[in-house]
Amino acid sequence: MRQLPDEATELLHQLKAPRRLMAHLRLVHDVACELTDWLDETYPAITFDATAVRFGAATHDIGKVRHPEELFAPGHLHEAAGEQLLLDAGVPPDLARFAGSHGTWGGESPLEHLLVSLADKVWKAKRVPDLEQLVVERIGGEPWEVFLRLDDLLDGLAAGADERLAFQNR
Repeated sequence: MRQLPDEATELLHQLKAPRRLMAHLRLVHDVACELTDWLDETYPAITFDATAVRFGAATHDIGKVRHPEELFAPGHLHEAAGEQLLLDAGVPPDLARFAGSHGTWGGESPLEHLLVSLADKVWKAKRVPDLEQLVVERIGGEPWEVFLRLDDLLDGLAAGADERLAFQNR
């Protein structure tokens, strides 16, 4: 499993992030790395910011340091709080935005934001057809071919969910 980017690790330590949050962010970051590596290899003509995706995945739930109840229960308060924490720490708005946008997506969402949202779902084997369809559309090309390739990747990532959940809970 990959380490978090240094900048993200430093921020999380400064904010005294709980170990469970650190583990979760590392897991989502690792899945995001798998997604970006796959895109680079499978669709090299696609232009996207893999570094931004990785940073976004590494910090997407940082607002849970302000809303720790959302570490164990659903909630959205951490999203705006996380974006503000990142902005206050001097993180550029285009990177801080991942913390505020990972829980929602739509037709206008850029590929980078969709990939962070997708990583945040598939790490635990949750499949979201509407989100996956948006990713397929952003990738472009023959939709069924792109879907089948993405589906194979996501199936493989989902297969490791039990190990990832166990890691987070340790």
